[in-house]
Amino acid sequence: MNAILELKNISMNYQEATSETQAIKDVSFSVNKGEFISIVGPSGCGKSTLLSIISNLITQSSGEVSVVGTVGYMLQKDHLFEWRNILQNVLLGLEIKKLLTPENIAYAKELLNRYGLGEFKEHYPSQLSGGMRQRAALIRTLAVKPEILLLDEPFSALDYQTRLYVSDEIANIIRKEEKTAVLVTHDLSEVVF
Repeated sequence: MNAILELKNISMNYQEATSETQAIKDVSFSVNKGEFISIVGPSGCGKSTLLSIISNLITQSSGEVSVVGTVGYMLQKDHLFEWRNILQNVLLGLEIKKLLTPENIAYAKELLNRYGLGEFKEHYPSQLSGGMRQRAALIRTLAVKPEILLLDEPFSALDYQTRLYVSDEIANIIRKEEKTAVLVTHDLSEVVF
């Protein structure tokens, strides 16, 4: 199989006025199309930094990153705008990328319907449960049709019971959509689940 994502000897140092902090040192791995991999480590070990490098939000200090296709990034919090309804929130990525076509809007609505949020598309985030908000955030990420999903502790803001339910639900969505995913977390039970 050919790798859709490959990291070779990635290191990242953060520069400060009088010092340097090494966040990541010599990380290498590859991910094949359709794989779901998890990176587990304690808070502050560089997991989110690694995702920021993969998504090209920051540039590594050394090493090479090869990404085949587009990347979607789901953050720790849902970051839904309270003044926009769920459909408007789901369309945000398409708006930013200037891809707000009738076909893409129809696809976003189809995703909302397929994953149980169609009847809530006119609701505002404050009217949804935490799990529904996370599902809306995932649909917003999927609406731009990325080949690779980066999941940065997407369930950490949820209580334990909701986390189990939503993580199972989101894993099923990712499988159904046949996406490649990289999950970072500090929670080993979440990875096993």
